[in-house]
Amino acid sequence: MEKTVILSTLQTIPGRTIREHYGLVSGSTIRAKHVGRDFAAGLKNIFGGELKGYTELLQESRSEATERMIAQAEQMGANAIVNIRYATSAVAPGAAELFAYGTAVFTE
Repeated sequence: MEKTVILSTLQTIPGRTIREHYGLVSGSTIRAKHVGRDFAAGLKNIFGGELKGYTELLQESRSEATERMIAQAEQMGANAIVNIRYATSAVAPGAAELFAYGTAVFTE
């Protein structure tokens, strides 16, 4: 049976009691722009519209960073992560980090 970690942007899990705090957990990924996506983005800047290539890139990055954060919490014995936040930062020209972090806890 696969273990499920509850994720929450709240400081608590409604209907559950936090029994243990394990501390900060995080996950990150650094992604670079794709030349094809850059070209399409340049055209969208001229004509307007959603930059779907970048939207997909950010969704993939969020998922990867979240999965890494969950893996760290599971190693600690946590069954939930509370107060989850996401941040981004440029780390090099054309590359950005997506960082996910929260507090690993055990709830009942």
